[in-house]
Amino acid sequence: MQQQENSMPLLQVTLTQGRTPEQIENVIAALTDTLVSTLGVKQESVRVVIQEVAKTHFGSAGMSLARRDGKPEGHTENNGEQQ
Repeated sequence: MQQQENSMPLLQVTLTQGRTPEQIENVIAALTDTLVSTLGVKQESVRVVIQEVAKTHFGSAGMSLARRDGKPEGHTENNGEQQ
């Protein structure tokens, strides 16, 4: 595939909190590789932004994922770290 010289794709991904740093690194690498192979852009030109949101701030079907999953009100995800 021919390289596109002036292309600088930016992917924005929103995930609920709870992934490990290694998982986030793997997502960034996989998405970058996909754009390189499908769009023909240089790896160095690909930008990936991962935004993590607490399940209390992410909703589906009219309720937060925290409520759907039975988490107590006011509970926030923090990757197991003490606040």
